[in-house]
Amino acid sequence: MKEVKDDFRNFLYLAWRHLSLPSPSPVQFDIADFLQKAPRRAVIQAFRGIGKSWICSAFVCWNLLRDPQLKFLVVSASKTRADDFSTFTKRLITEMDILKHLAPRADQRGSNVSFDVAPAKAAHSPSVKSVGITGQLTGSRANFIISDDCESLNNSLTQTMRDKLTDNVKEFEAVLSPKGKIIFLGTPQSDMSVYNDLGARGYDTRIWTARMPEKSKLVRYDGKLAPYITKQNLKEYEVIDPDRFDDLDLKEREASYGRSGFALQFMLDTTLSDKERYPLKLSDLIVMDINNDIAPVKVAWAGSPEYACEDLPSVGFTGDKYYKPMFKSEDFGEYKGSVMAIDPAGRGQDELGVAIVKQLGGNLFVQSCMGLSGGYTESNLTKIATMARDAKVNMIIVESNFGDGMFTQLLKPIVQRYYPVTIDEVHHTKQKELRIIDTLEPVMNQHRLVVSPQLIREDFDTKDPNYQLFYQMTRLTKDRGSIRNDDRLDVLAIAVAYWVEQMATDSEKEMLTHRDNLLEADLEKFLEGTLGTKPKGNMWI
Repeated sequence: MKEVKDDFRNFLYLAWRHLSLPSPSPVQFDIADFLQKAPRRAVIQAFRGIGKSWICSAFVCWNLLRDPQLKFLVVSASKTRADDFSTFTKRLITEMDILKHLAPRADQRGSNVSFDVAPAKAAHSPSVKSVGITGQLTGSRANFIISDDCESLNNSLTQTMRDKLTDNVKEFEAVLSPKGKIIFLGTPQSDMSVYNDLGARGYDTRIWTARMPEKSKLVRYDGKLAPYITKQNLKEYEVIDPDRFDDLDLKEREASYGRSGFALQFMLDTTLSDKERYPLKLSDLIVMDINNDIAPVKVAWAGSPEYACEDLPSVGFTGDKYYKPMFKSEDFGEYKGSVMAIDPAGRGQDELGVAIVKQLGGNLFVQSCMGLSGGYTESNLTKIATMARDAKVNMIIVESNFGDGMFTQLLKPIVQRYYPVTIDEVHHTKQKELRIIDTLEPVMNQHRLVVSPQLIREDFDTKDPNYQLFYQMTRLTKDRGSIRNDDRLDVLAIAVAYWVEQMATDSEKEMLTHRDNLLEADLEKFLEGTLGTKPKGNMWI
């Protein structure tokens, strides 16, 4: 009995034997060892299917065997999952001979989701209680809080969801008894995972991957990879725990999950996910000063270190920097046009988005992109009109999805007073996130979007990052509601979409004109060869 109480790994062996399972694998034993020695704040990230929950359930039983007065609170993404944890724990208590004396008495709480152990003294809180992350945490007290996959795809898909989840997790501290422990078990769902932020709050994170990561990628784990893995002297991609999954099994799972899904679920690597889920990169932009009237006819991008704008504040993910152009032609030309786009949604927490984009030589120059608070005030309408005048815009485009054109009717008389210019409306039916990405990604990938360093600095000065253009740009995914605010990014996409359509039309016209010129040239050659005549003006002689 002493060996069992002194070392959780011995108890885990007995529990696995009771469940008619093979002996715990080396990785499972290593997780068990970390659990019993873990500090007061710990995070266990391990690949899907290793049995984290079962190991931790056995850990609860082992602690109650050692001290029946302890209180455990189990929190999961859903109440159902949390209940499954506590139900399994109670099953071990009632079935294992070494634990049967802990089974609840008739005068104690005995449900599967909230129960006492027999030796426990009367208390407000049960020995084990399960609750969903969105459930009622206040009023509970616990020596141990077990967060078992509190983050799921369903509750971390959008920025709003992630913020709410973070707030709920912070409630753990209010529930925890003095000198108590909080243990997180889970698998990150994205780079914005709640687990990624716990290190800054004093949590010790330990990661077990399914395969040995590439040497070049070890730095991504920031020293959190389990020492058991690093000491194995394994080759790159070698299976960590062949007792659980062999090489073929993992390859099949990678094919099923996809590269990014496998990276998250089995390699606990959020970096690859970033590259695939967040298509708009700051590094695809060209940064240079933008003149109001003229621009270089040709501008060339290069992502080389010597062209990196190290002095500009980057809100992108790690390694995502701004770059200056590699080449600017000495020939300058007047812009082919200038368009102002407006997203009128400017009430509540939303901004009234305004963007001015000019075009020359197939490149788009973002002269301005900002958000105005206060809604449809006369001062905002006047500011828009004077901005259009100063930027010499040729067209104002207004998003008409809201207000049934009311904003346009309010804007027209102000514009006519300061700077008469055509105002047009555009209506969208496509999902916003998809529309923005489908518009901006091709243009940015071709390095045709030019921004000024002044715009970058002014945007960064916006106190709340959620309202910054370049923060919105780098956090946008194709998931509906993926970012909290998108007003500045949306209005930029509206302006860019106008020029993309115009350039496509111009290109088609040029192609048709070129074809007509070729046909005319062929006709001239034919007539000259057959008739011996040449055209004189519009006449053939």
